[in-house]
Amino acid sequence: MPDLQQQAVTLLQDLIRFNTVNPPGAERAAIEHLERYLSEAGFQTQILAAEPARPNLVATLRAPDGAPEHPVMVLLGHVDTVLADPSEWLHDPWSGEIADGYLWGRGALDMKSQVAAEAVAAATLARDGWRPARGALKLVFVCDEETGGDLGAHWLTANHPDAVRCDLLLNEGAGEVFEFGGQRRYGVCCAEKGIFRFNITARGEAGHASLPRTGDNALLKLAPVLTALATQPESFALTEAPEALLRALGQDPRDPSAAMARLEAAHPKLRTLIEPMFSVTLTPTMASASTKINVIPSRAQVRVDCRVPPGLGRDAVDRRIAQVLGELEGRFEIEFTEQTVGNASPVQSDLMQAIDRWVQANEPGAAAVPVILPGFSDSRWFRDAFPECIAYGFFPQRHQPLIEAAPLVHSANERIDVRDLGFAASCYRDLAAELLG
Repeated sequence: MPDLQQQAVTLLQDLIRFNTVNPPGAERAAIEHLERYLSEAGFQTQILAAEPARPNLVATLRAPDGAPEHPVMVLLGHVDTVLADPSEWLHDPWSGEIADGYLWGRGALDMKSQVAAEAVAAATLARDGWRPARGALKLVFVCDEETGGDLGAHWLTANHPDAVRCDLLLNEGAGEVFEFGGQRRYGVCCAEKGIFRFNITARGEAGHASLPRTGDNALLKLAPVLTALATQPESFALTEAPEALLRALGQDPRDPSAAMARLEAAHPKLRTLIEPMFSVTLTPTMASASTKINVIPSRAQVRVDCRVPPGLGRDAVDRRIAQVLGELEGRFEIEFTEQTVGNASPVQSDLMQAIDRWVQANEPGAAAVPVILPGFSDSRWFRDAFPECIAYGFFPQRHQPLIEAAPLVHSANERIDVRDLGFAASCYRDLAAELLG
């Protein structure tokens, strides 16, 4: 473990020092660095790009000729990041500095850390002479995840499916430890919520702002809508993964409200992070009205980011809107601008069992539990392209728990406990060796 940890620390520092804020991304230097690292370890490498400055890497270690061709296991990761304002940070976000036991920098959690751990685990196996007894181990490191994957995972699965086709996949999405009921749990992301974004528009009559009663101010009409969105009643929409999570936590899936209360009693932040997995969420994020300060708006609009548990669609959203807005709903125009159903892999599989065995072997008394990612990752593209693929999000963090790590993603002072880099690298090494022989 110490050797794996130091190797992963060094590689993560290298990766953070490549500024890959997307846009513009400019991931080539980081991808080429990873290509050299894995090629020198014995991997066959291939760089594939929709745009020259923004390539993707596929690195493969195959079983000997004549061995079974399956399973193919992919360790997936993206090297682009969101922006960072150095003035808001305690340490330069592109320094990779180590301080107070943490490695600091943009991408330290999302997700250059996982890329480094996956690469070090795989390279260590290859340098030690290990080769899969069956199938293949592939590392797929991509660009452009932060803006949807049109140049990265989406493009790869659509244009080069044979290069990235797989049976098993590990990606981002979960793995930070949390404690509940006296037991430590490691989440395994089995599903991702769908996106059903919509606009709520109010109509009025324009007028001069110096004469407020000459117009019919559409912006003021949105006030009760915003109040309703701010005071939404509790509501739960359980599908396979959240039901399995409640059972794993020893809770009754028929009473998710009581389960949420117990999570809040254990730690208020725990409920904040887990409750969105169980419901259709309506979050107002943008508003617009008049384009001039002295004109009463005849039209005002609020944009709502809506996330829906996998397995549910537009009808579930319509029910939730009616529940939240009530009689207000008929007073406004509601227009959907994006409708994408969530995606999922089965919560029971050989991969889940292997992850749970690894967790219990490396932390006796702990357990792996299925969770849902409230956001979005590149797993979607692999699940869509290869329906039989079992894709999970799992980056185990033993020392930096969920309630500490989650708020740092996309935020200032993003950082990771250096010990978790070795912990995760050992996980990927051991899982590959077990599942591929």
